[in-house]
Amino acid sequence: MNVRIEWVYKTPKGTEAIFHSEEMPAAKAVLLAEDLERTGRTKKLVFVDRFDSTWTVKEMKGYLKGIETEPHNITVYFDGGFSPATSNSGLGCVIYYEQSGKSYRLRRNAPSAELASNNEAEYAALYLSLQELELLGVHHLPIRFIGDSKVVINQMGGDWPAMEADLARWADRIDQKLEKLGIQPEYELVPRRENAEADQLATQALNGIDIAGVIEMTAKP
Repeated sequence: MNVRIEWVYKTPKGTEAIFHSEEMPAAKAVLLAEDLERTGRTKKLVFVDRFDSTWTVKEMKGYLKGIETEPHNITVYFDGGFSPATSNSGLGCVIYYEQSGKSYRLRRNAPSAELASNNEAEYAALYLSLQELELLGVHHLPIRFIGDSKVVINQMGGDWPAMEADLARWADRIDQKLEKLGIQPEYELVPRRENAEADQLATQALNGIDIAGVIEMTAKP
């Protein structure tokens, strides 16, 4: 989770001003906040997340302690492909996360013969990623979902309406899963070249190549 620090600074003569930091990982923010408090001139210090929820230092420490052994700091890449020639689809997702002080990458793909368009395949790939998150035991966390589908990102982000019945059903299904898991989604649109890993997994699924596995990462993406 990324947060910003907001605090009131008071001079020895009583003059006060409000300051706020840039966004940073919550663990780093806690360290800085503790240092600010040691000056004795910091008042009303809180952390603010991307959803404008506020946390005290005590609350943030408790949150970080609670997720230490669970997957957290999660970023999801997803992609779907559809072949008009065969009416088959390939779905792919890549999940980067941290757990117990280590970083991991999960890759998963799946074929499908039940979809009718590339947009449906993109939605199905997003749903596949949610199924994998559920299997990981992920719950009640903010998560970034990154894809190259303007339709899915803009519809799920609320910028575009889902006019087609098939896509609206997928959107509803995904929203229900998000609510069940307590996930706060943040959707990000990227160029296809920045979604190459998930795209490759979707293509491999179309070609009958199954990929499923988790590896420990030596460096974050």
